[in-house]
Formats: sequence, structure tokens, C-alpha cells
Amino acid sequence: MRMRMRMSMSMSMSMSMSMGMGMGGELLFFLCIGIGMSMMSMSTCTAYGSVSYHINCGTSTNTTDSFNTTWLSDRFFSGGASAVVSEPLRFPLPSEKTLRYFPPSSYGKRNCYSFPSLPSPARYLLRTFTVYDNYDAASRPLLRRRPLLHPPLQLALPLAPLHRPPRRLRRPLPLHLPSSPSLDLCFYAFATDAPVISSLQLLQLHPAAYNVSHRLLLINYGRISCAASFSDRFSRSWQPDSYFRVAPQDSDEVRLLSTENTVSGADVEPNYFPMKLYQSAVTTEAATLEYELGVDAKTDYTVWLHFAEIDSTVKKAGERVFDVFINDGNVTRVDIFGQVGAFSALTLHYTVKNLSANVLKLKLVPVVGAPLISAVENYALIPVDPATLPLQVSAMKALKESLHVPQRMGWNGDPCAPTTWDAWEGVTCRMTDDKTALVISQIDLASQGLKGFISDQISLLSDLVSLNLSSNSLTGEIPPGLGQTQKSLIQVDLSNNRLMGSIPDSLASSNSKLVLLNGNLLEGRVPEQLYSIGVHGGVIDISGNKGLCGVPSLPSCPMFWEHGRLSSRGKIAIGLSCLLVFCVVLLLAYIYIRRKRNDYDFALPHELMSLAAKRNRYQRQKSLMLLELESQHAKGLPSPFTPQ
Repeated sequence: MRMRMRMSMSMSMSMSMSMGMGMGGELLFFLCIGIGMSMMSMSTCTAYGSVSYHINCGTSTNTTDSFNTTWLSDRFFSGGASAVVSEPLRFPLPSEKTLRYFPPSSYGKRNCYSFPSLPSPARYLLRTFTVYDNYDAASRPLLRRRPLLHPPLQLALPLAPLHRPPRRLRRPLPLHLPSSPSLDLCFYAFATDAPVISSLQLLQLHPAAYNVSHRLLLINYGRISCAASFSDRFSRSWQPDSYFRVAPQDSDEVRLLSTENTVSGADVEPNYFPMKLYQSAVTTEAATLEYELGVDAKTDYTVWLHFAEIDSTVKKAGERVFDVFINDGNVTRVDIFGQVGAFSALTLHYTVKNLSANVLKLKLVPVVGAPLISAVENYALIPVDPATLPLQVSAMKALKESLHVPQRMGWNGDPCAPTTWDAWEGVTCRMTDDKTALVISQIDLASQGLKGFISDQISLLSDLVSLNLSSNSLTGEIPPGLGQTQKSLIQVDLSNNRLMGSIPDSLASSNSKLVLLNGNLLEGRVPEQLYSIGVHGGVIDISGNKGLCGVPSLPSCPMFWEHGRLSSRGKIAIGLSCLLVFCVVLLLAYIYIRRKRNDYDFALPHELMSLAAKRNRYQRQKSLMLLELESQHAKGLPSPFTPQ
């Protein structure tokens, strides 16, 4: 299983939203995890297009809108509160009437929506939509929101100010993509400004959609159509080109074409561009068609151009030919009829590298006849950036649960990514030597009111250098694996807690310079390796633990009793005693059985016993005969032995 593309991009640009306006963000990303899913709003099979989540943030019930889309009640969030926009009648869709916001003072700087595990390989479309409309009665003309997105991706996207009035203008929302095999949409708050979200949509696309590497994210910077606004079956929202067309300005010079004829090559994999997209087009009798799309400088973009020759007056190749310029560079010459024929879809795409301006200009310059176009798409190409190693993410989430880290600290999403934003509060990260991942190097949660215990999974933090959990109310034992895999562990401060049990031998590594365990309830023998830290110039403090023994300045340890139970020596002695008793019992049993066998061997043979029995019967018969003779003699009967 190819685990996580763990992407991370950071571009620090603020999102601005006017009161009463809505704004959406959209991106495409490739997820490669291979784990099952649950709680879909539509289908549960794994074929592309079957996975979809439509979450209506801030609501407690499922709803169905006029487009027959089922919106799930608010779920999968880590914190925050729900609210109703102040003028919900201005927003007709159910997903526009409520929202969820994240006050940083109560829920920390980072809060996330965590979607269940997703099937792979596949590409997914994620769309967000936000309505402010003065829900908090703050009457702010402009609000700054900085969400983050994060799944086996992490991402912090920019959002340019809203220049044009359309309420549902789909622009990239600052998002940050997680570490675990799930998708986390995280929102990062600044100062007292609470991030806001009205709805979330996640839809599965074909894994080969848009023909880009799975190491890239595609962020929508404009998807325009010459038809009216509509959404296709993958919820890609297409906006009218008039919002972006800068030439010709005179509507009399623009001619709209439409047809109901079938356009071949539409609605096919992997992109499934709808046929409706190609059944409308715009052309002009003026010199050029020109569009401008807002972008961010120093970023790569992929521009997709859609054409279809739906003008029946064009009968052969060469009757409509025009050049395509992107930012004054001639990228191609187009002859729609000559390339695909009439009523056939033609899609071309080009990559624009490292734009130096904040505007992407598209020009269609005629060569023969008038230029024609059906639709344009523009996506920023955001490269993958490392995220925290999966095992270390699991360890940190286990620590979050075991330490009872308070919600105000905002331990949500990836602990380290993206690197342009702060890591989890109290956590310091670094890049691995090969620059492919992030790892946890320090944890400092001193005096945070923690009341749990230290999870055994802390041993998975193999790059940990410093650990400070002092002055809390932690209970339980020190995990025996602490220090066993962290060969880099230099400082450990667990002082002033309520830790019990013995000090594990693994706690003292060869690199340890400071170990503070004072003020706990530890007992038993102190490992010699730990004591040697102080001998070799390091700092060790084990004072305030009444049950410790075995090193200078501490009592000697009982031979057979320590830690409130039998010591190892005692257990060995009892084991040897039991073994000796068992051997003695076996020896006695053997002697007894042997003697029984010897008694049987001294018995008379069977033949001698038979002969003795015959002799006894003869003697008895003889005795009976003599008795009978004596009886006859006494009666005066003649004896057979007396002479006549």
C-alpha cells in the first residue's frame, strides 16, 4: 500500500470576505491510502465517483436541496460552535443558512474536520463554501480567515480578495491537508478572529483526472463556461465567462452559439467533462477574445481549454483558425474542425511556469475567421511537501488521549505540517535528513494541568531529543520503552507529578545529559546507568521519591523485596526452591515405583505354586482316608488290613 502523499504547500495570502457574501474554495488532490470508508452520503462502493460527502456545517439534521443533493448533518469536527447567519433569507440553499466557527480562545488555533478513511488510488475534489453575513454581529467589512487543509496531504492555500460581485464565486480557500489514513480539513485562527465554514463537499474523481502527478495538488483559480452557471455531476461549478472576459467589452461584438446536437468526445473518462460544456460557445467579430484570471505570482499553473465546432457554417478545415496566447506567449494554433471535426470536443492543456504577475491573461487571436471557445479552467500546481511520519503521528495522537491534552491547545490534524504554520502547541519538529518527512524533536508541556498518564506509544517518537512533562498531575508508570528507541534523547523532565512504579533501565541512554524525576512516587532500585549520568557530568535529580533505593545516598534495597513486591532475586530464589522440591518429589516417586517392581520379582514361580497346590490336595485326601479307617475300627468293623 502506497501510504500518503503527505503534501504540504504554504502560500501566505489572506482571504477576505465582505459581509453578506459567500465564498467557496476548491481543490483537487490525489489520495493513495487503500483503507475502507464509512458514512457516505451516497454510495459505498469503491468505484470512482461513488464516494461523496456533503456536510452542512452547523446543522443537526440531514437535508435534501432542490438539486436532490443530500446534505449530511454537521459531523467529523474537532471543536467549535454552530451559528445561524443573520439574514438567512438572502441565502436560499440549506447549506448557506448555518455555519461553524472556531473561537481560538476556547478551541485553540487549529481545528479540523476529519473525514473517514478513503479508498485509493483516486483523485478527490474538495470544495468549501463560507457565508459570513454578520453572524457574530461584529459588523466587520472584511474578515480574515485562514483555514488549512490536511489528509495524506497538507496544504495552506491562498485566497485573493473578492473583486467581483457574484456571491458564489469559487476561489481557492486556504486549506491544509493529515497524517493518518483520513482527510483532515483544518482551520487556523489568528488572534481573536474565528475561522468560519458553512459547507464542505468531498467527491471522488477518476485517479487519472487532469493528467497530473499524484505529487501535485490542483487548486482551482477559475473554471468558466460560455454557458450559464451550472454544476456537473462531480459538483464542479462552472461560472459565466462574462465575469472574466475583458475584450471585447461591447456585448454587440460578442456572439453566443449554442446547439442541442450531440457533441462526441464529451462525458468520457478520465475527466468526464459534461456535454453541456461543449454545446455552448462564444465567438466575436472583433480582433480577439481576451480573458483575465486572478492568480498568485511565483506559482505554476495548468490551463485547460475546451473547444467544439458547433457553428454549422464551418464546413471544412482551415475556415476557423486562431492562435492561443497565455501571458503574451503563443502556445498553440487551433483549427477545431481540422483537428477533431464538427460537433466534437477538443481539450488542450498547457503548463505555465512561475508566473511573475498576479493575472493570467488568455488571448485568442484570429488567423482565419473568428476565434471560438467553450470553456476555460485554470489550476495552480502545488508540489507535495513532507508531513510528519505516520508512526509519530499515531504516537502523538495517543499522547493527546493519554495526557488529556486540553482542547484549548488545538492538538488537531498533523502535529508538524505545514511547516509555514505553527506546530502543535508545545511541540517542536524538524525535517529528516533526507528531507522527505517531518519528525518530533521536542515536547514541552510543563505546567499545563495534565491529569492523565504517559502512553506506551511515546517510544515511537524515535527522534525525540527533549521531553518536559513536569509540574502536572500525571499518574501511572514511566513507560518501559521511553529512551529505548530514542537514542537521541538528551533531556527528560518528569518532575513534580504522581508517577509510580520503578525507573526503567531504558531511561538512561548514552546521550542523556539531564534526567529529573524528583517529586514523584517512584520506588525500587535505581538503575546504575541512570546514576552514572550524574557521575559523568550530567544532571540527575531523584529526590522526593521515598521508595527508591540501591545507589549512594539512598537506602540499600532488600534482597527479596522491592517496589512493594518480590524483587527479581526473590523471584529467582522461589523459582529455584520450587524446582528443587519438584525434583525431590520426582526422585521419591521413582524409588517407590522401583521397590514395587522388586517385590513382585521375588514371588514363587507359577510352576512351583501349582506343584505345591497338588501336594496339598494329596495330603488332605490321605488325611481323610486315615480318619475314615480309624472310624471303622472303632465300630468293630473288620479292617481291610486285618488278616482273617
